[in-house]
Amino acid sequence: MIASFPSFLQAFFTDRLLRQRQASPHTVAGYRDSFRLLLKFAKERLRKSPSQLRIEDLDAPFLGLFLEHLESTRKNSARTRNVRLGAIHSFFRYVALEEPAHALHCQRILAVPNKRHVRKPIEFLNREEIDALLAAPNRSTWIGRRDRTFILVAVQTGLRVSELIGLNCQDVALGTGAHVRCLGKGRKLRCTPLRPETTKMVGAWLRERHGQPEDPVFPSIRGGRLSRDAIEYLLTKYAHLAARSCPSLKRKKVTPHVCRHAAAMDLLHHGVDRSVIALWLGHESPETTNVYLHADMRLKEKALSCTEPLGVKPTRYRPDDKLLAFLEGL
Repeated sequence: MIASFPSFLQAFFTDRLLRQRQASPHTVAGYRDSFRLLLKFAKERLRKSPSQLRIEDLDAPFLGLFLEHLESTRKNSARTRNVRLGAIHSFFRYVALEEPAHALHCQRILAVPNKRHVRKPIEFLNREEIDALLAAPNRSTWIGRRDRTFILVAVQTGLRVSELIGLNCQDVALGTGAHVRCLGKGRKLRCTPLRPETTKMVGAWLRERHGQPEDPVFPSIRGGRLSRDAIEYLLTKYAHLAARSCPSLKRKKVTPHVCRHAAAMDLLHHGVDRSVIALWLGHESPETTNVYLHADMRLKEKALSCTEPLGVKPTRYRPDDKLLAFLEGL
């Protein structure tokens, strides 16, 4: 007897993701949310509860309608749509292996392609914007000192938001060779060094924090870990405050990932090799850092200055007459 859709879905999470692949909680949560949306859509369109669905109900045309619903009704981007499709593809690859009778059905679904989308240049913060953001928290309050330390660690280390949330007091090493340790994406354990000013501020905060080794470095007001929403909120709040002294922040949406990009761009501007930046950020491949080469026009202008103009004989530069230069500068 061929297994039902509910049994396949349950086995996919418990056997495939958790036991065989030992997927991280973030991966499991992402797949879970994708199937929550799919089951809710199926209930509205097919008038069936999730426990009554069959594999045959979820065919390629129906999943195409679901993906269109994500973009048109939920206003998801093409990238988010592709993430949901990736979870569906992973499930039907599992079904095809476990039950060959569904192989042709699964093949049609696996043939549904990802949607191409425009890749915009990444947002990052320059030094002036970083200084304004660091000056925004009120250092006379506990929350202000916590948030200022958090922002400095974020823009200097380039840690992902999940890595910042999971940072424990025992993961911070001060003194000679100060650094923070984190278990990042892909279960890669890495150490990121701290600059002297960051070490000083983090050390002062940990003395005030006075937490146990397993306690979070940046706790909430109740002592637990900060949520992603809380971090998004505090960065947005301080960006609005900092925009009063730094107007360029009004055009930017400051997120934890923008702080991560700021760390990468700072390294790139100081001549650090792209392979080192990839190791610093925990990227799987140095090719991932190519996006930073397109982010700042100054890097392209520097490259352009190394070339010679076409059709013009190279000569030594001679300044204009001082009086003409004065008039042209008016």
